[in-house]
Amino acid sequence: MLRFIANRLFSMVLVVLGISFIIFSILALTPGDPAQIILGDAATPEALEALREEMGLNDMFIIRYVRYIAQALSGNFGNSYRTQLPVLDELMTRLPNTLTLALFGVGMAAMVGVPIGIISAVKQYTLVDTITRTVSMVMTAIPAFWLGLILMLIFALNLGILPAIGVDDWKGFILPSVTLAIGNMAIMIRMTRSTMLEVIREDYIRTALAKGASRQRVILKHALRNALLPIITTIGLNFGFQMGGAMINETVFSVPGVGTLIITSVRQKDVPMVMATVLFVALTISTVTLLIDLIYTLVDPRLRMQNIKKAG
Repeated sequence: MLRFIANRLFSMVLVVLGISFIIFSILALTPGDPAQIILGDAATPEALEALREEMGLNDMFIIRYVRYIAQALSGNFGNSYRTQLPVLDELMTRLPNTLTLALFGVGMAAMVGVPIGIISAVKQYTLVDTITRTVSMVMTAIPAFWLGLILMLIFALNLGILPAIGVDDWKGFILPSVTLAIGNMAIMIRMTRSTMLEVIREDYIRTALAKGASRQRVILKHALRNALLPIITTIGLNFGFQMGGAMINETVFSVPGVGTLIITSVRQKDVPMVMATVLFVALTISTVTLLIDLIYTLVDPRLRMQNIKKAG
């Protein structure tokens, strides 16, 4: 198991390095002068050239990339071109808002979507199943920004019980979290339903029912456990992607999170901030993927043995 984890960590490092090289290359090739961004349009050519030399922008591309990675490994991600503040400090300031949205949104989606998906699968082709599938398809088709505006109109403007924008207190997280949860909930319902339908058609499920085991016990203890792997994958990946920034939700509700930080940094070609946020997203998704694989081994002992054999 330790060798398996070590192999995955090594692969994670390679993936993050590959992503960092691609993003650094794109930023280096796109138009825009960081020195001009920092000093402004009124800067003299001499001042621009002096700043380029000081920042090492006149060096070869590969030298700049290696220097950036070496500084990043030591915990120095540089200062933002836009605010002149340390990149890591600004990222850590916005991280709690994005983390809260991701936990609430994905958590609500899982707590509601998984039980509804199970019920829909157990009652296949009934009225309950038809209504569930219809509602899930409608939720999938609703644009997040439109849903956010509708919720804002109802609960903030008409009823006046929730704030429209900002996250000054816990009430500010309700509308963006619900908006995020509804889209993920539709995915969870459809994934759980399809996975459960595959499992409950297996021979061992019919055998257990034929031997007199209660249907509820068979569904919850046997069928659900074997259907958990795709469900865990969906939950984990959704959480990882949302940690990268629920950009639409954060923009609509003016939430100062990682998503809005990425958008602002890309627009202004704030290279240190873009690199730090992209590396954070890549590392988060890679870590969540590793955790999903480890959870797999706890849920399914067969996978644990396979991983041990592969690692050996």
